[in-house]
Amino acid sequence: MPLSKVDPSNYQQQLDTKATKIRQQFSCYLPPPLEVFDSAPLNYRMRAEFKIWHDNQDSHYVMFKPGEPKKPYRIESFPIGSSIINDLMPMIMNEIKQQPQLKEKLFQCEFLTTLSGEALVTLIYHKKLDDEWQSLARSLEEKFNIGIIGRSRKQKLVLSEEFVTESLQVNEQTFLFQQVESGFTQPNAGVNQKMLGWALQQSKGIGGDLIELYCGNGNFTAVLAQNFNRVLATEISKTSVRSALHNFNLNGIDNVCVARMSSEEFSSALLGERTFRRLADIDLESYQFSTVLVDPPRAGLDDNTIKLISRFDNIIYISCNPNTLHDNLSSICKTHNIEQFAIFDQFPYTDHIECGVMLKRKN
Repeated sequence: MPLSKVDPSNYQQQLDTKATKIRQQFSCYLPPPLEVFDSAPLNYRMRAEFKIWHDNQDSHYVMFKPGEPKKPYRIESFPIGSSIINDLMPMIMNEIKQQPQLKEKLFQCEFLTTLSGEALVTLIYHKKLDDEWQSLARSLEEKFNIGIIGRSRKQKLVLSEEFVTESLQVNEQTFLFQQVESGFTQPNAGVNQKMLGWALQQSKGIGGDLIELYCGNGNFTAVLAQNFNRVLATEISKTSVRSALHNFNLNGIDNVCVARMSSEEFSSALLGERTFRRLADIDLESYQFSTVLVDPPRAGLDDNTIKLISRFDNIIYISCNPNTLHDNLSSICKTHNIEQFAIFDQFPYTDHIECGVMLKRKN
């Protein structure tokens, strides 16, 4: 069943198993001792989504196992979810059961919460949402002090805000982040704080300018900007770019410029292979890049981006897929040595592992 592996008494053992696997997988690169950053064993996940199953007069949250799309498993509680998610789940479901307009053709419910205590709930339907639905949903907002968004085909109703504001503590500093309902955010906020602290420490004292690929909503950018003269970041998603710019302003950061383009496009531009109108107002020649930060998707880095980042003295590589990281390092380690190596247990009780690697150019 889903969540059947969640057992706090086995947490340390499963983390040790992950660490051993990574040490063995990357031993060919002769890395330094592995740093291991653990997670809270319960209530660590800040977002969640559930299908809604209607059975006669009853309705409840369900999840499905991979490969079994027609076999729902009823979810009464969600121990890996934040305390706010677990508090809201029964209250929201009770209201749905009592209000036919909220219940009818509802098929999915999504939660986005923060360490700072905010919550946003998205209800997704197979019907058009009308004024009566909006009135009932507004009552829910007021009753539980949350934000609610209604979605259906070609329809999105934002009753108050479409984002929450997270507050993260990194090395005794507070950073605020707008997290938009449809945008990507790190799911494990506690481990994210540790990951940001690690990256901040790796870049301390380097100086010069930073180039960041895949900056998202500025999660790393906002924290690391203090260690560099200037930062040039790239991101392809319009939603993420808007959030990043908002977050820089929110934190009083004024030394970051964002270019909305893919890492592949930016690599071509910086290598002098192509020109882009989106870079017309950015004087690339004026930057003194000492460091590059990459946090790519699971597919890892393409050959052109590997060629690009190998030009810089310092590389901070955050990876959500050890296998593509391993493949990328076969090229990167021809020019750079691994100085620091860490794993961050973003997803306890699963096979997923987040890695952090600090590399410096060989003499």
